[in-house]
Amino acid sequence: MNERRRATIIFLVALSGVTLWLCYRIARPFLEPLFFAVVLAIIFHPLHTRLHKVIRNANAAALLSTLGALLTIIIPVILLSVALKHELTAVYQSLSAGGMEDGGLITRALHLMEQARMWLGKYVDLSHVDLRTELLARLQQVTSFLVSQVAGFAGGVASFAVAAVITFFTLFYLFRDGRAFWRRLAKLIPLSPAQLQKLTTGVSSTITASMYGGLAVAIAQGTLMGLAFWVLGLPSPVLWGLVTAFCSLIPLFGTSLVWLPASVILMLVGHPVKGLILLAWGAGVVSMVDNIIRPLVISKQVSFHPLYVFFALLGGVQVFGLMGLFVGPAVLALAQSLFSLVREETHTQVNQPALSVSEQRACQE
Repeated sequence: MNERRRATIIFLVALSGVTLWLCYRIARPFLEPLFFAVVLAIIFHPLHTRLHKVIRNANAAALLSTLGALLTIIIPVILLSVALKHELTAVYQSLSAGGMEDGGLITRALHLMEQARMWLGKYVDLSHVDLRTELLARLQQVTSFLVSQVAGFAGGVASFAVAAVITFFTLFYLFRDGRAFWRRLAKLIPLSPAQLQKLTTGVSSTITASMYGGLAVAIAQGTLMGLAFWVLGLPSPVLWGLVTAFCSLIPLFGTSLVWLPASVILMLVGHPVKGLILLAWGAGVVSMVDNIIRPLVISKQVSFHPLYVFFALLGGVQVFGLMGLFVGPAVLALAQSLFSLVREETHTQVNQPALSVSEQRACQE
Protein backbone atom coordinates (compact mmCIF):
# COMPACT_ATOMS: atom_id res chain seq x y z
CA MET A 1 0.00 0.00 0.00
CA ASN A 2 2.84 2.36 0.87
CA GLU A 3 4.54 1.63 -2.44
CA ARG A 4 1.34 2.34 -4.34
CA ARG A 5 0.79 5.57 -2.42
CA ARG A 6 4.38 6.67 -3.06
CA ALA A 7 3.98 5.96 -6.79
CA THR A 8 0.71 7.93 -6.83
CA ILE A 9 2.38 10.93 -5.18
CA ILE A 10 5.31 10.83 -7.60
CA PHE A 11 2.94 10.59 -10.55
CA LEU A 12 0.83 13.52 -9.30
CA VAL A 13 3.89 15.67 -8.62
CA ALA A 14 5.32 14.94 -12.08
CA LEU A 15 1.96 15.63 -13.75
CA SER A 16 1.62 18.86 -11.75
CA GLY A 17 5.07 19.95 -12.90
CA VAL A 18 4.19 19.34 -16.55
CA THR A 19 0.88 21.16 -16.11
CA LEU A 20 2.59 24.16 -14.48
CA TRP A 21 5.09 24.28 -17.33
CA LEU A 22 2.22 24.27 -19.86
CA CYS A 23 0.45 27.00 -17.87
CA TYR A 24 3.63 29.08 -18.02
CA ARG A 25 3.86 28.58 -21.78
CA ILE A 26 0.27 29.73 -22.15
CA ALA A 27 0.71 32.78 -19.92
CA ARG A 28 4.19 33.79 -21.12
CA PRO A 29 2.98 36.18 -23.89
CA PHE A 30 0.84 37.99 -21.33
CA LEU A 31 3.21 38.11 -18.36
CA GLU A 32 4.05 41.80 -18.79
CA PRO A 33 0.44 43.10 -18.85
CA LEU A 34 -0.44 40.68 -16.04
CA PHE A 35 2.41 41.95 -13.89
CA PHE A 36 1.50 45.55 -14.74
CA ALA A 37 -2.05 44.80 -13.54
CA VAL A 38 -0.64 43.49 -10.26
CA VAL A 39 1.45 46.66 -9.87
CA LEU A 40 -1.61 48.85 -10.51
CA ALA A 41 -3.67 46.78 -8.09
CA ILE A 42 -1.07 47.34 -5.36
CA ILE A 43 -0.75 51.06 -6.10
CA PHE A 44 -4.51 51.72 -6.28
CA HIS A 45 -5.43 49.31 -3.47
CA PRO A 46 -5.93 52.09 -0.87
CA LEU A 47 -8.30 53.88 -3.27
CA HIS A 48 -10.25 50.69 -3.90
CA THR A 49 -10.48 49.95 -0.17
CA ARG A 50 -11.98 53.36 0.58
CA LEU A 51 -14.32 53.08 -2.40
CA HIS A 52 -15.47 49.61 -1.38
CA LYS A 53 -16.42 50.92 2.07
CA VAL A 54 -18.79 53.39 0.40
CA ILE A 55 -20.02 51.09 -2.39
CA ARG A 56 -20.79 47.67 -0.95
CA ASN A 57 -21.36 46.02 -4.32
CA ALA A 58 -18.09 44.27 -5.23
CA ASN A 59 -18.60 44.51 -9.00
CA ALA A 60 -19.44 48.23 -8.93
CA ALA A 61 -16.53 49.08 -6.62
CA ALA A 62 -14.07 47.09 -8.74
CA LEU A 63 -15.38 48.68 -11.95
CA LEU A 64 -15.08 52.22 -10.57
CA SER A 65 -11.58 51.52 -9.23
CA THR A 66 -10.51 50.13 -12.62
CA LEU A 67 -11.96 53.14 -14.44
CA GLY A 68 -10.19 55.45 -11.99
CA ALA A 69 -6.84 53.77 -12.70
CA LEU A 70 -7.54 53.85 -16.44
CA LEU A 71 -8.43 57.55 -16.48
CA THR A 72 -5.43 58.41 -14.30
CA ILE A 73 -3.16 56.94 -16.98
CA ILE A 74 -5.03 57.61 -20.24
CA ILE A 75 -6.19 61.23 -19.81
CA PRO A 76 -2.70 62.76 -19.27
CA VAL A 77 -1.34 60.72 -22.20
CA ILE A 78 -4.11 61.94 -24.54
CA LEU A 79 -3.76 65.59 -23.48
CA LEU A 80 0.01 65.45 -23.82
CA SER A 81 -0.22 63.77 -27.24
CA VAL A 82 -2.56 66.48 -28.56
CA ALA A 83 -0.36 69.28 -27.20
CA LEU A 84 2.79 67.62 -28.52
CA LYS A 85 1.28 67.20 -31.98
CA HIS A 86 0.37 70.89 -32.05
CA GLU A 87 3.84 71.89 -30.87
CA LEU A 88 5.65 69.67 -33.40
CA THR A 89 3.49 71.13 -36.18
CA ALA A 90 4.47 74.63 -35.06
CA VAL A 91 8.15 73.66 -35.00
CA TYR A 92 7.89 72.18 -38.50
CA GLN A 93 6.19 75.31 -39.83
CA SER A 94 8.82 77.48 -38.16
CA LEU A 95 11.63 75.49 -39.75
CA SER A 96 9.86 75.59 -43.11
CA ALA A 97 9.40 79.36 -42.92
CA GLY A 98 13.03 79.81 -42.01
CA GLY A 99 13.94 77.44 -44.82
CA MET A 100 12.15 79.56 -47.44
CA GLU A 101 14.17 82.59 -46.41
CA ASP A 102 17.65 81.08 -46.44
CA GLY A 103 17.34 77.93 -48.55
CA GLY A 104 16.08 75.45 -46.01
CA LEU A 105 17.49 73.36 -43.22
CA ILE A 106 19.27 70.96 -45.58
CA THR A 107 21.01 73.83 -47.38
CA ARG A 108 22.14 75.28 -44.07
CA ALA A 109 23.42 71.89 -42.94
CA LEU A 110 25.32 71.53 -46.24
CA HIS A 111 26.79 74.97 -45.75
CA LEU A 112 28.03 74.10 -42.27
CA MET A 113 29.43 70.80 -43.49
CA GLU A 114 31.16 72.56 -46.40
CA GLN A 115 32.82 74.97 -43.99
CA ALA A 116 34.00 72.04 -41.89
CA ARG A 117 35.27 70.26 -45.02
CA MET A 118 37.22 73.34 -46.12
CA TRP A 119 38.84 73.58 -42.70
CA LEU A 120 39.74 69.87 -42.67
CA GLY A 121 40.92 70.15 -46.30
CA LYS A 122 43.89 72.17 -45.08
CA TYR A 123 45.17 69.07 -43.32
CA VAL A 124 43.51 66.10 -45.11
CA ASP A 125 42.81 65.46 -48.80
CA LEU A 126 38.98 65.51 -49.10
CA SER A 127 38.71 66.25 -52.80
CA HIS A 128 37.07 62.87 -53.46
CA VAL A 129 34.27 63.51 -50.93
CA ASP A 130 30.91 64.73 -52.31
CA LEU A 131 29.04 66.13 -49.32
CA ARG A 132 25.74 66.69 -51.13
CA THR A 133 25.59 63.12 -52.45
CA GLU A 134 26.56 61.69 -49.07
CA LEU A 135 24.00 63.80 -47.21
CA LEU A 136 21.18 62.96 -49.63
CA ALA A 137 22.06 59.26 -49.43
CA ARG A 138 21.95 59.39 -45.63
CA LEU A 139 18.64 61.27 -45.72
CA GLN A 140 17.23 58.60 -47.99
CA GLN A 141 18.33 55.92 -45.54
CA VAL A 142 16.77 57.85 -42.64
CA THR A 143 13.53 58.26 -44.59
CA SER A 144 13.39 54.54 -45.37
CA PHE A 145 14.03 53.77 -41.72
CA LEU A 146 11.26 56.12 -40.58
CA VAL A 147 8.81 54.59 -43.06
CA SER A 148 9.60 51.10 -41.77
CA GLN A 149 9.22 52.31 -38.19
CA VAL A 150 5.86 53.87 -38.96
CA ALA A 151 4.75 50.59 -40.56
CA GLY A 152 5.86 48.71 -37.48
CA PHE A 153 4.24 51.33 -35.25
CA ALA A 154 0.78 50.26 -36.47
CA GLY A 155 1.45 46.73 -35.28
CA GLY A 156 2.87 48.16 -32.06
CA VAL A 157 -0.31 50.14 -31.45
CA ALA A 158 -2.40 46.99 -31.96
CA SER A 159 -0.18 45.04 -29.53
CA PHE A 160 -0.39 47.90 -27.03
CA ALA A 161 -4.19 47.94 -27.30
CA VAL A 162 -4.37 44.19 -26.65
CA ALA A 163 -1.99 44.51 -23.69
CA ALA A 164 -4.04 47.41 -22.29
CA VAL A 165 -7.27 45.37 -22.53
CA ILE A 166 -5.60 42.42 -20.77
CA THR A 167 -4.17 44.70 -18.08
CA PHE A 168 -7.43 46.40 -17.15
CA PHE A 169 -9.49 43.21 -17.53
CA THR A 170 -7.13 41.54 -15.06
CA LEU A 171 -7.13 44.61 -12.83
CA PHE A 172 -10.92 44.47 -12.49
CA TYR A 173 -10.80 40.88 -11.21
CA LEU A 174 -7.86 41.63 -8.93
CA PHE A 175 -9.89 44.41 -7.32
CA ARG A 176 -13.01 42.26 -7.09
CA ASP A 177 -11.56 38.86 -6.16
CA GLY A 178 -8.03 39.69 -5.05
CA ARG A 179 -8.59 38.76 -1.42
CA ALA A 180 -10.15 35.41 -2.35
CA PHE A 181 -7.27 34.69 -4.76
CA TRP A 182 -4.77 35.46 -2.03
CA ARG A 183 -6.52 33.31 0.58
CA ARG A 184 -6.45 30.31 -1.77
CA LEU A 185 -2.77 30.91 -2.57
CA ALA A 186 -1.89 31.34 1.10
CA LYS A 187 -3.26 27.85 1.86
CA LEU A 188 -0.78 26.36 -0.61
CA ILE A 189 2.24 28.12 0.90
CA PRO A 190 3.72 26.36 3.97
CA LEU A 191 4.32 29.56 5.91
CA SER A 192 2.72 31.00 8.99
CA PRO A 193 0.41 34.02 8.59
CA ALA A 194 3.06 36.27 10.16
CA GLN A 195 5.76 35.06 7.76
CA LEU A 196 3.47 35.43 4.76
CA GLN A 197 2.52 38.92 5.88
CA LYS A 198 6.18 39.83 6.15
CA LEU A 199 6.85 38.71 2.59
CA THR A 200 3.87 40.48 1.06
CA THR A 201 4.44 43.70 3.01
CA GLY A 202 8.04 43.92 1.87
CA VAL A 203 7.21 43.39 -1.80
CA SER A 204 4.17 45.70 -1.88
CA SER A 205 6.05 48.45 -0.02
CA THR A 206 8.91 48.21 -2.49
CA ILE A 207 6.59 48.41 -5.52
CA THR A 208 4.91 51.49 -4.03
CA ALA A 209 8.31 53.01 -3.29
CA SER A 210 9.36 52.36 -6.90
CA MET A 211 6.31 54.30 -8.06
CA TYR A 212 7.22 57.21 -5.78
CA GLY A 213 10.80 57.06 -7.06
CA GLY A 214 9.62 57.15 -10.68
CA LEU A 215 7.35 60.13 -9.99
CA ALA A 216 10.14 61.98 -8.19
CA VAL A 217 12.54 61.42 -11.10
CA ALA A 218 9.91 62.47 -13.66
CA ILE A 219 9.13 65.68 -11.76
CA ALA A 220 12.82 66.52 -11.28
CA GLN A 221 13.87 65.82 -14.88
CA GLY A 222 10.83 67.56 -16.34
CA THR A 223 11.43 70.62 -14.18
CA LEU A 224 15.13 70.80 -15.09
CA MET A 225 14.44 70.46 -18.82
CA GLY A 226 11.62 73.00 -18.74
CA LEU A 227 13.95 75.38 -16.89
CA ALA A 228 16.63 74.90 -19.56
CA PHE A 229 14.15 75.64 -22.36
CA TRP A 230 12.98 78.79 -20.51
CA VAL A 231 16.51 80.09 -19.84
CA LEU A 232 17.59 79.47 -23.46
CA GLY A 233 14.49 81.21 -24.81
CA LEU A 234 13.10 78.11 -26.52
CA PRO A 235 9.35 77.77 -27.20
CA SER A 236 6.89 75.96 -24.89
CA PRO A 237 9.16 75.16 -21.92
CA VAL A 238 6.25 73.83 -19.84
CA LEU A 239 5.11 71.45 -22.58
CA TRP A 240 8.60 70.11 -23.25
CA GLY A 241 9.12 69.74 -19.51
CA LEU A 242 6.03 67.51 -19.40
CA VAL A 243 7.28 65.56 -22.43
CA THR A 244 10.61 65.05 -20.66
CA ALA A 245 8.81 63.82 -17.55
CA PHE A 246 6.96 61.18 -19.58
CA CYS A 247 10.10 60.22 -21.50
CA SER A 248 11.91 59.63 -18.21
CA LEU A 249 9.81 56.45 -17.88
CA ILE A 250 11.28 54.98 -21.08
CA PRO A 251 14.24 52.64 -20.40
CA LEU A 252 17.67 53.27 -21.94
CA PHE A 253 16.79 56.35 -24.04
CA GLY A 254 14.71 58.30 -21.52
CA THR A 255 15.06 62.07 -21.57
CA SER A 256 17.60 61.96 -24.42
CA LEU A 257 14.58 61.66 -26.72
CA VAL A 258 13.98 65.36 -25.95
CA TRP A 259 17.30 67.11 -25.33
CA LEU A 260 19.36 65.31 -28.00
CA PRO A 261 17.14 66.16 -31.04
CA ALA A 262 16.57 69.66 -29.67
CA SER A 263 20.34 70.21 -29.37
CA VAL A 264 20.95 69.00 -32.94
CA ILE A 265 18.19 71.22 -34.33
CA LEU A 266 19.56 74.26 -32.50
CA MET A 267 23.02 73.64 -33.95
CA LEU A 268 21.66 73.20 -37.48
CA VAL A 269 19.53 76.35 -37.43
CA GLY A 270 22.41 78.58 -36.40
CA HIS A 271 22.44 78.46 -32.58
CA PRO A 272 25.46 76.26 -31.81
CA VAL A 273 26.07 77.77 -28.36
CA LYS A 274 22.52 77.11 -27.21
CA GLY A 275 22.71 73.63 -28.72
CA LEU A 276 25.91 72.80 -26.86
CA ILE A 277 24.55 74.22 -23.60
CA LEU A 278 21.38 72.12 -23.91
CA LEU A 279 23.42 69.04 -24.83
CA ALA A 280 25.71 69.45 -21.81
CA TRP A 281 22.76 70.16 -19.50
CA GLY A 282 20.79 67.15 -20.73
CA ALA A 283 23.68 64.67 -20.67
CA GLY A 284 25.45 65.98 -17.57
CA VAL A 285 22.57 67.01 -15.30
CA VAL A 286 19.14 65.83 -16.41
CA SER A 287 20.17 62.26 -17.27
CA MET A 288 22.17 61.86 -14.05
CA VAL A 289 19.21 62.79 -11.85
CA ASP A 290 17.71 59.32 -12.34
CA ASN A 291 20.81 57.64 -10.90
CA ILE A 292 20.62 59.80 -7.77
CA ILE A 293 17.00 60.49 -6.89
CA ARG A 294 15.36 57.12 -7.61
CA PRO A 295 17.71 55.00 -5.40
CA LEU A 296 17.49 57.59 -2.61
CA VAL A 297 13.68 57.71 -2.64
CA ILE A 298 13.32 53.91 -2.73
CA SER A 299 15.96 53.36 -0.03
CA LYS A 300 14.14 55.81 2.26
CA GLN A 301 10.81 54.02 1.80
CA VAL A 302 12.32 50.56 2.38
CA SER A 303 15.40 49.43 4.27
CA PHE A 304 17.81 49.12 1.34
CA HIS A 305 21.17 50.66 0.73
CA PRO A 306 21.00 53.05 -2.27
CA LEU A 307 23.74 51.07 -4.01
CA TYR A 308 21.65 47.88 -3.90
CA VAL A 309 18.66 49.76 -5.30
CA PHE A 310 20.82 51.27 -8.04
CA PHE A 311 21.93 47.85 -9.32
CA ALA A 312 18.45 46.37 -8.85
CA LEU A 313 17.04 49.11 -11.09
CA LEU A 314 19.74 48.73 -13.74
CA GLY A 315 19.51 44.95 -13.78
CA GLY A 316 15.72 45.00 -13.74
CA VAL A 317 15.53 47.32 -16.75
CA GLN A 318 18.16 45.24 -18.56
CA VAL A 319 16.15 42.03 -18.11
CA PHE A 320 12.51 43.16 -17.97
CA GLY A 321 12.47 46.51 -19.76
CA LEU A 322 10.16 49.18 -18.33
CA MET A 323 8.66 46.71 -15.85
CA GLY A 324 12.15 46.22 -14.45
CA LEU A 325 11.75 49.52 -12.59
CA PHE A 326 9.28 47.62 -10.39
CA VAL A 327 10.50 44.02 -10.78
CA GLY A 328 14.13 44.72 -9.82
CA PRO A 329 13.43 46.33 -6.41
CA ALA A 330 10.58 43.85 -5.76
CA VAL A 331 12.94 40.89 -6.29
CA LEU A 332 15.45 42.56 -3.99
CA ALA A 333 12.77 43.00 -1.31
CA LEU A 334 11.64 39.39 -1.71
CA ALA A 335 15.22 38.14 -1.37
CA GLN A 336 15.77 40.23 1.76
CA SER A 337 12.54 38.96 3.35
CA LEU A 338 13.35 35.35 2.46
CA PHE A 339 16.86 35.58 3.93
CA SER A 340 15.38 37.12 7.08
CA LEU A 341 12.85 34.28 7.40
CA VAL A 342 15.55 31.66 6.83
CA ARG A 343 17.70 33.27 9.52
CA GLU A 344 14.77 33.35 11.96
CA GLU A 345 13.89 29.72 11.30
CA THR A 346 17.52 28.62 11.67
CA HIS A 347 17.88 30.60 14.88
CA THR A 348 14.66 29.05 16.25
CA GLN A 349 15.82 25.51 15.41
CA VAL A 350 19.23 26.06 17.04
CA ASN A 351 17.81 27.54 20.25
CA GLN A 352 14.93 25.06 20.56
CA PRO A 353 15.65 22.66 23.48
CA ALA A 354 15.88 18.96 22.72
CA LEU A 355 12.89 16.85 23.77
CA SER A 356 13.25 13.94 26.07
CA VAL A 357 12.32 10.41 25.02
CA SER A 358 9.03 10.55 26.91
CA GLU A 359 8.17 13.94 25.36
CA GLN A 360 8.96 12.62 21.88
CA ARG A 361 6.67 9.63 22.49
CA ALA A 362 3.93 11.98 23.74
CA CYS A 363 4.26 14.11 20.58
CA GLN A 364 4.04 11.02 18.41
CA GLU A 365 0.92 9.85 20.23
